[in-house]
Amino acid sequence: MQRETRGGWVYIMTNRYRGTLYVGSTTDLAQRMYEHREGRGSEFCDEHGLTRLVWAERAESIVDAKHHERRLKRWHREWKFALIEKENPDWDDLFGQLN
Repeated sequence: MQRETRGGWVYIMTNRYRGTLYVGSTTDLAQRMYEHREGRGSEFCDEHGLTRLVWAERAESIVDAKHHERRLKRWHREWKFALIEKENPDWDDLFGQLN
C-alpha cells in the first residue's frame, strides 16, 4: 500500500469557550472549515452548532494527521482544553487566519 504524501491537518472545533469539542482531520483545512460552517462537515458539528475553529496543527501527511486525530479523541476534555489554551488562551475563532 502506498503511503499518502500530501500534508494534513488535525483540528479542534467548538461552539463556545470550553464548550462541546470536535476533533477532526483533513488535507484542506480552509475547505473543511467552510463545509462545517455550511452544515456539511459532519452531522455532529451541525447538530451542536460547532463553527469555531480553536486549534489546528499541520501534519506531514494525512495518514499522520488521522493517527494524531485518533489519539486526541481518546484524550480527557481537560487535556484538550490545555492544548487549545496553550496556543489560543482566549478561544478565538481561527477561521479568519486561514489563507
